[in-house]
Amino acid sequence: MFFKIKTSYLVLLLFLIGLSTNSYAINPEKYVVNQASAGNFPLISKGKTASILVDDKDYVGVLKVAAHLENDIFQVSDLHPKRIKKIAEAEDFVVIIGTLGKSKIINQLAKQGKITTIELQGKWEKFTTQIVENPFKGIKKALVIAGSDKRGTIYGIYDLSNQIGISPWYYWADVPVKKQSELHVLPGTHSQGEPKVKYRGIFINDEAPALSGWAFEKFGGFNSKFYDKVFELILRMKGNYLWPAMWGRMFYVEDPQNAVLADEYGIVMGTSHHEPLTRAHAEWGKSNGKWDFNTNSEALIKFWKDGIRRMGNKETIVTVGMRGDGDEPMTEGTAIELLENIVKTQRNIIAEVTKKPAEATPQMWALYKEVQDYYDKGMTVPDDVTLLLCDDNWGNIRKLPELDAKPRKGGYGIYYHYDYVGGPRNYKWINTNQIERTWEQMDLAYQYGVDKIWIVNVGDIKPMEFPIEFFLDMAWNPEKFNAGNLQDYYVNWAKENFDNQFAEEIATILKLYTKYNSRRKPELLDAKTFSVINYNEADRIVAEYQKLVEKANSINEKLKPEYKDAFYQLVLFPVLASANLNEMYVATAKNHLYADQGKAIANECAEKVKELFEKDAKLTNYYHTQLANGKWNHMMSQTHIGYDNWQQPDKNVIPKTRTIEIPHNAKARISTKDNSSKVETAINKNLDNVLGFVENDGYISIESKNYSKAINSDSVKWTIIPNLGKTNSGITIKPSNIHPIGISEQSPRLEYNVHFFSKGKIKVKAYFSPTINFKIGDGLKYGIGFDNEKPQIMNLNADSSEKAWAESVANNIKIITSTHEIEKSGNHVLKFYAIDPALVLQKIVIETEAGKVLESYLEPPESFRKE
Repeated sequence: MFFKIKTSYLVLLLFLIGLSTNSYAINPEKYVVNQASAGNFPLISKGKTASILVDDKDYVGVLKVAAHLENDIFQVSDLHPKRIKKIAEAEDFVVIIGTLGKSKIINQLAKQGKITTIELQGKWEKFTTQIVENPFKGIKKALVIAGSDKRGTIYGIYDLSNQIGISPWYYWADVPVKKQSELHVLPGTHSQGEPKVKYRGIFINDEAPALSGWAFEKFGGFNSKFYDKVFELILRMKGNYLWPAMWGRMFYVEDPQNAVLADEYGIVMGTSHHEPLTRAHAEWGKSNGKWDFNTNSEALIKFWKDGIRRMGNKETIVTVGMRGDGDEPMTEGTAIELLENIVKTQRNIIAEVTKKPAEATPQMWALYKEVQDYYDKGMTVPDDVTLLLCDDNWGNIRKLPELDAKPRKGGYGIYYHYDYVGGPRNYKWINTNQIERTWEQMDLAYQYGVDKIWIVNVGDIKPMEFPIEFFLDMAWNPEKFNAGNLQDYYVNWAKENFDNQFAEEIATILKLYTKYNSRRKPELLDAKTFSVINYNEADRIVAEYQKLVEKANSINEKLKPEYKDAFYQLVLFPVLASANLNEMYVATAKNHLYADQGKAIANECAEKVKELFEKDAKLTNYYHTQLANGKWNHMMSQTHIGYDNWQQPDKNVIPKTRTIEIPHNAKARISTKDNSSKVETAINKNLDNVLGFVENDGYISIESKNYSKAINSDSVKWTIIPNLGKTNSGITIKPSNIHPIGISEQSPRLEYNVHFFSKGKIKVKAYFSPTINFKIGDGLKYGIGFDNEKPQIMNLNADSSEKAWAESVANNIKIITSTHEIEKSGNHVLKFYAIDPALVLQKIVIETEAGKVLESYLEPPESFRKE
């Protein structure tokens, strides 16, 4: 992963590394700088660019992407590189591009010992980029980009594009290209190695009306012109896998060139979890009869055979299995025998049509929803089929392989969600995904051996730009990411896309707006979400967002003008729109409160709601009609205001407000002041001998990261995940691939010093990320107790009902309550013991007097602490 470099150039490298304009999100090591040196390769220098030499017998996709590099160099330098096809045409400085075993030029260099092939032979998607002196007669110096296979070469080309300043989002988010007159490649072998996850992709889903409206207006539909942009985006982020749009869409039918283009680019195609044998759901017409294998197997077999015939030799992961029509459960109850028979039939079709053993064609079976239940009850899955495990549609992984499970030839994958249509509520309007939670869950999956497929449902692609790139970057090498360097990712991404302008500030905005949005999906917000009377909560929420609005607006004013369209899409719009929405619901809540109290300010709040509702439409209208000269019309048209059940309203609906009639002679006597909120009272007690968090107003509130002591063990350590969660940070044990830990005096635990003025029965509420029990067994456990008492063993997943799950994902928190007896007031130590991995503790609230903890969404702010 780290490039090698001769010692003589080390000082030069360290000096020059900061001279380049961009920082690479996945790989911050830069090998393109702005200064010439004897050992460097002059890609662009003194008004000239190096020529580009590609064997025209190389893969079509390599030739296509080499043309992209030519254009990228032009975008940077305003100079057109010369494309040459023969060594004899080359002179001076040349970029040589090719695939080992496919390119005669690369093979010749290898045969002559000019490049070493041991690093590429038999590798998956690997490239090396290196300078070669005098490779052929007439060439002084060559920059050789060699790939182990088609995608390896393509990644090498796009890696150089990224190094010279081309963002993957140059088209999809209008990130501008900075002009540069001198670009030089440092010596050494530059490579990112092989990916740790074999197939890394996205699923375009729930794409109407936003992406579909845009695609039809810009390209005439989901055709090869549209997918050309999608394939390029995926490859620039080193992804390789796609489930295409499928809401009434037919990838192979609507434009036969779609599949041809995918194969040229080296994009591995799949279909979603409920579309077997490459057939889109929309292809199954009523004339085919019922989607039921028991009663209509003949039609289904023909349908599936046609899909495999159409696939031909194109690189595909074939979905096997079956769900009911329209992604519904197939039958009532368990259908293990039926599903096993269906898969056996499907594999016979694959073998018959391809004339190869079934296992020679990559296959995937998604354990989605009820299909996982079948698997848990003993459903047999052929060993070569990849088991695609799934999250709960809300970013919480449902199942992972057991630690002692026998290895499977087909391995395991994960299907993850950034967007969803279904209960308890659709969410598809804006980015609500914290990369901290994505990291925590996908790191968990990787540690449990899930490394064959990572795919994420990205909805309309926009506005999920940031988390999409994070997901694909992490998939390339999960081992490069940890809880401590996620902040660096925000900063590097901001540097890459905004030319190092205000990178730290932009990183903070990205980090906080996604944190605030993840507290509760916008589609779930209403007037009752935040308390307008307790802990100043609603006003704090509005103030937090408003601070982001001010920061984002301030940056927008100072940014170079050419970056403003990108900034609006990637930062400003999500901040403005999210802040506006939250303020609208708080104004609605205040309207209801003051109307009940007969206060005149209720009418002002009603006007405010109307104003903010209209502002939402104005922000969207600007995105559609003025941003980038109307390029993104339709793209933010997902409805998001006025939900009253899981399914979206047809249009945004203004929240209901009330106005009050005020008699003319009473106006002067009726308050128009907003004085609604009850806040924490001051502590009026002697604190001389107090240690820790102090009881007040009947409770103690603690942010989990603010422990007094953390006791680690030889095998695990406590790890703070900064920014994860609703209020501050999360804390968990790492590594995650461990068996349960028995509680003892040496147990890994967190200790929190607390001081009680009262005594007697108390409740401890522990607030966790809503992790699901992903193992065999009754749930994930922890221990809790005070001082030297025997810890109580608590189960995060004790209530596994649908109602409890829906509440935990809607609130994005799981609360577990334990009851304890405090025999005397004074200083005590609350001890939290690790038993199972993957519990992420966010907050603790100790209730010392029943009914004193007031109702609020985020619970009381942290208590005073004396250490």
